[in-house]
Amino acid sequence: MSHAALRAVEEGGAARAPRHFLDIRDHDSATLRAMIDHAARMKRGADTAKPLAGKTVALIFEKPSTRTRVSFEVGIRQLGGDVVMLAGSATQLDRGETVADTARVLSRYVDAVMYRTDNPAKLHEMAANATIPVINGLTAESHPCQLMADVMTFEEHKGPIAGQVIAWVGDGNNVARSWIESAARFGFTLRLATPPELGPPAETVAWARALGAKIELTADPEVAVAGAACVVTDTWVSMSDDPHANRHNLLMPYQVTEQLMGLAAPDAIFMHCLPAHRGEEMTAAVIDGPQSVVFDEAENRLHAQKGVLAWLLADQ
Repeated sequence: MSHAALRAVEEGGAARAPRHFLDIRDHDSATLRAMIDHAARMKRGADTAKPLAGKTVALIFEKPSTRTRVSFEVGIRQLGGDVVMLAGSATQLDRGETVADTARVLSRYVDAVMYRTDNPAKLHEMAANATIPVINGLTAESHPCQLMADVMTFEEHKGPIAGQVIAWVGDGNNVARSWIESAARFGFTLRLATPPELGPPAETVAWARALGAKIELTADPEVAVAGAACVVTDTWVSMSDDPHANRHNLLMPYQVTEQLMGLAAPDAIFMHCLPAHRGEEMTAAVIDGPQSVVFDEAENRLHAQKGVLAWLLADQ
């Protein structure tokens, strides 16, 4: 039994329904802002509390990872917690055990689960059956932890993101979906330039617009980038995509070049969640140039996720 459930039993009560961090859209603006502000305080050393002391978090990886694995493991330890690493191929999930049963078992052992999987249905099954917090470490549909880091990074370099213009150029993939949800929660304009065949999910766009978000769709990257404060792209072949599918002909016109960056605001920044492929989604001159903040962005995965973890577990 996890620490939170055990305390509830000892106190003669029932365990509260756990908080989860599955998608940006699940949380209101104030809650997301509180997590990012807390992350910023921890990053600058203004908050050195250990809210995960005595707690253990299981990290389940069904897909390869560098940033997600290292940032979560280091962040948990910095917050005073312990970590159990689980590769999907090394668990009974890979041998037919249901996600629901895995969730119920892990809820008896640990205090939270981070799950990285292609299939969002598996993530939601985990959350529906766990009595502990579940964190989305990436699915084929969304990447909310990345967006917390991206908003934090933008604001470090450019000030408040509300009212700014962000340009997404390339595939309308899982990270693009989380950018759309973030536009609704943080109040910025998002222009997305994608090939018509690789546009963002219509449902997500409709959801964001219904909340008043300014989401502009175009097939022309120059239109999207014009005057933008930030230009964002991502790999052309995500881990959930068919690696043999030829997407390069569709996406080559969306390569972020120095010329394209020149259409953005003079002090615009360039973001990419990594891993990057120079010569494909952007040129080496862009990602290695003075406007690039990609390594600040990668570092902030550590800090932003600490903000998420602290919110999930501090008072559990």
